[in-house]
Amino acid sequence: MSCAAHLAPASTRGLCWFGAAFTLIVVLIHLPYLDLPLFWDEMGQFVPAALDLWREGRWIPRSTQPNVHPPGLPALLAAVWTVTGYSVPATRITMLVLAGMTATASFLLAIRLCRGLPGAPAFSAVTLLIFSPLFYTQSLLAQLDLPATLLTVWTLVEFLGGRYRRAALTSMLLVLFKETGVVVPLVLGAWLWREGQRREAAWFAAPLIVLGSWLAALAASTGHWLGNPEFERYNLLYPLHPFRLALAFLRRLFFLFVDQFHFFGWVGVVSAWRWRRLYAERPWRITAWVAVAHVLAVTVLGGATLERYLLPVLPLMYAAMAAGWSLHPAARRRWLEVATLAGMVLCLFWSRPLPAPLENNLAMVRFVRLHQQAAQYLEQHAAGRVVATTWPLSEALRSADFGYVRQGLRVRQIPDFTRRTLAGLRASDFDVVVLYLRDWNPGPLYEWFPALASLRSRYYGFESDADPELAADMLRLKTTARFREGAMWLAVLEKE
Repeated sequence: MSCAAHLAPASTRGLCWFGAAFTLIVVLIHLPYLDLPLFWDEMGQFVPAALDLWREGRWIPRSTQPNVHPPGLPALLAAVWTVTGYSVPATRITMLVLAGMTATASFLLAIRLCRGLPGAPAFSAVTLLIFSPLFYTQSLLAQLDLPATLLTVWTLVEFLGGRYRRAALTSMLLVLFKETGVVVPLVLGAWLWREGQRREAAWFAAPLIVLGSWLAALAASTGHWLGNPEFERYNLLYPLHPFRLALAFLRRLFFLFVDQFHFFGWVGVVSAWRWRRLYAERPWRITAWVAVAHVLAVTVLGGATLERYLLPVLPLMYAAMAAGWSLHPAARRRWLEVATLAGMVLCLFWSRPLPAPLENNLAMVRFVRLHQQAAQYLEQHAAGRVVATTWPLSEALRSADFGYVRQGLRVRQIPDFTRRTLAGLRASDFDVVVLYLRDWNPGPLYEWFPALASLRSRYYGFESDADPELAADMLRLKTTARFREGAMWLAVLEKE
């Protein structure tokens, strides 16, 4: 059966059935984590912004620092909470439904790209996406990259179907969820202009107007086009240092081509290009340009080199892999598919011995559960006392909104756990100090190669944290509780 045969289910009724099936699969494989407390940027930016909108009608957040991110996700969450009331499970289910919609849109895109190819590459592509460790974790998290992925893929489906006005409308929604999504209408509009379809290309100026309007409103409210000067510096100027820019680009290439067993998939892509020049057709070239533009945009813009920024590229990449595999003999194709899928499932639980954000796999869950245990202990043993710790635990303890405590504790937030910071604390500033491993899965790399640790300190300002024993000695405290999840640890230090 060829992918062309799968176009029949793309009717409204068939699409609904496929969408329901993909969403059910996504929800079922995430059931253990529906009550997982909020993680990192959820707690630091996106959920507080949504709560400000839901509770006070504020489009520019007050309880967190405003920045360039458009209000699409806060508006969506606020709309859901208006019906369900605010809760962490309601937030998780909302994102899982978006993940199911993303899988459905990716399936439709793969059908269109793989038209005429043998086998069922569209099913292979969507299976890879659903079980990709990055997609798996981002399907839970109330962050921008999942809805940006959905709208990027949806825009491409409409565009490749010749529905240019609908594609322009979808890309307007895209820039209301994430500002870097503007590269999609820029590429598509430029493509139509190059083909001489000037009138259709003009429609893709609308997303730029929408994004510009949001930036103007932000500047009028905050005095800064990107919301605050620190955000502007970190995301516009900081990444442009030649060393940081080159390393960020190498990290992007490593993740897409090697990490999480992606290299098995690229075997199919390279062979298909050599044997048949499959990707020379117009739909593939448009898709490739969108992917390249997105990778460049998130590499040049943004101080944090997070793999989740590459999420919109994954459905495009997995469709290319599945298309390449379809040209192999059946036995080799099955071997490549099974090897890639098995590697992805392994990487969901196993963290490679290289630096990586916790949110790239289930290390994120272990981090959250560790802090949840500590929060429950502190709620019982440190109620009414001042707890000194750093973000994100400081935020988790401060409010009941984030799923860690029933009532907020008294918290003194400190910037880090370095010796210099701890030495600056006065005895009157705290009753309890909580230290934990803050580094994002450093692995043994910096122990193997000390020169790399020196480079990280020089170009990224990294400074080692004090361990609990040193902190206890410096502050004259005793360790009253320790918690551990694998390599992650947390220690509670109290006054004698």
